[in-house]
Amino acid sequence: MTDHTEHSLRWAGDPVAAAAMGTEQLRQNFLVEGLFKPGRIVLTYSQYDRMIVGGAMPGAKPLALETIKPTGTANFLDRRELVAVNIGGAGTIVADGESFAVGTRDMVYLGRGNKQVNFASNRADNPAKFYLLSAPAHSTHPNRLLRIDEAKRLDVGAAETCNQRSIFQYIHPGADVETCQLVVGLTTFAPGSNWNTMPPHLHDRRSEVYFYFGLGDNDRVFHFMGEPDKARHIVMANEEAVVSPPWSIHMGSGTASYAFIWAMGGENLDYTDMRVLDICQLK
Repeated sequence: MTDHTEHSLRWAGDPVAAAAMGTEQLRQNFLVEGLFKPGRIVLTYSQYDRMIVGGAMPGAKPLALETIKPTGTANFLDRRELVAVNIGGAGTIVADGESFAVGTRDMVYLGRGNKQVNFASNRADNPAKFYLLSAPAHSTHPNRLLRIDEAKRLDVGAAETCNQRSIFQYIHPGADVETCQLVVGLTTFAPGSNWNTMPPHLHDRRSEVYFYFGLGDNDRVFHFMGEPDKARHIVMANEEAVVSPPWSIHMGSGTASYAFIWAMGGENLDYTDMRVLDICQLK
């Protein structure tokens, strides 16, 4: 392993323990900061459904995806699948000789078994930023590039409730991209709207990771989590992620325009498999 990859480990916890956590403990257990560092790959291994969240920010030289100790495999994707969504300048992903030109907000899916994966930026002065999500895989599916304008679009919410938004489903049941367990999408907001994931809900059979981006330096997202009757919040800055366990609600509100990438892994691929809550149930 070279010195361009770093990783950390997050243990899973129960909702009773989470309800007793203070601000710093919540952030240490669920918030993922510092995803993008020039010339580095940063990975966080979560024990919730063994998902890995990370970022790759290549500069003048490509970055190779290397295995990390928690996977216990010779290569990172020996028993895993991965998605990479580019939120930066134009870049390229090469997987076992197969090359993908990746524009802003385009996604690449890499199936189990790829041995050599490299991330590159077209221009070092406008680097690509590849947001990475990986989950264990029991079968192999083809590598795919999916551009943002090819994703399934759902327009939901309303201006009157400040949650008018567009959901771009990269990976969902019936999509051209087949996966073992990853379901992935990106959400943007209409002017004046700031609430996401309304109505709030839980995914009892899946863990989820939210990645917030497009925020200004002085803007924040207030991400809500916890059990419905024991709600907690984490204040998040630009380009930070948060792990949402199966027992936790997930919703958020921003001080200004933003977008977020959501990704789930678990028992099934059913996007609609959720326990919907009324906002008045939350405490």
